[in-house]
Amino acid sequence: MVMVNDSSVSEFILMGLTDQPELQLPLFVLFLVNYAAIVVGNMSLMSLIFLNSHLHTPMYFFLFNLSFIDFCYSCVFTPKMLMNFVLEQNTVSFTGCMTQLFFFCFFVNSESNVLTVMAYDRYVAICKPLMYNAVMLPRICCLMISGSYLTGFSNAIRVFLMLRLNFCVSNTINHYMCDIFPVLRLSCCSTYVNELLSTAVVGTVIISCSLVILLSYATILLNIIQMSSSKGLSKVMSTCGSHIITVSLFFGSGLLAYVKPSSAETMGQGKFFSVFYTSIVLRNKDVKLAVSSAL
Repeated sequence: MVMVNDSSVSEFILMGLTDQPELQLPLFVLFLVNYAAIVVGNMSLMSLIFLNSHLHTPMYFFLFNLSFIDFCYSCVFTPKMLMNFVLEQNTVSFTGCMTQLFFFCFFVNSESNVLTVMAYDRYVAICKPLMYNAVMLPRICCLMISGSYLTGFSNAIRVFLMLRLNFCVSNTINHYMCDIFPVLRLSCCSTYVNELLSTAVVGTVIISCSLVILLSYATILLNIIQMSSSKGLSKVMSTCGSHIITVSLFFGSGLLAYVKPSSAETMGQGKFFSVFYTSIVLRNKDVKLAVSSAL
């Protein structure tokens, strides 16, 4: 689809994370280090899983895809965000903005689905260990991952509805990236359909994925409590702890970022909360677990 609109706006200006000059350099260093850690950490984890045949299991297959998604979608917006800290005016073309928005929505939705699949995988492994090899077949795992990406793609298609809008009010986006609601605020025509669809999609994804994840871990916890084994509980927390923390930060900050983002105040809050689900990735425990398994 050719990304062409009828508005007079051919490019947007990204305001960035903050307009305080004294914070630009410290934030640039902070996010540069964080971005380097994300790239190196995810690339190392993917390489370790790919090269070690002992890690070719469903859990590490899902972890490989999760790291791949984290790596890709951090590359979608982080370079632009870093440019905001060093340039007086950071611009992005209309086509570039829509492209960034599409891939951001695609990877975020895909990550939500993969996190849900990983929770189900842990449920089967801990609560039904004798059935694990029969349930988590390679073909089933591939179908789950394919479904996660396909669902993410279908949810991201809503971005193309923005091509029908006219942007003639302003070309300054109050954000460090092209996000849906900050961009919609710049339109000079009705955005009701776009806002309703985006809210419905985000709400459905967060609620449905959260319910599956909560149900999976609640069942795991009840199963461990019935076993009355402190060793078993410790083992579950070691394998599921980082996943639970990641899920909590990812869905919690995402929900806060997209709850009624209509006013300038809530838009600023959404920009703040979006930092958590776009820039903070917890993989230390996963890397240690992969390294120890490989050794």
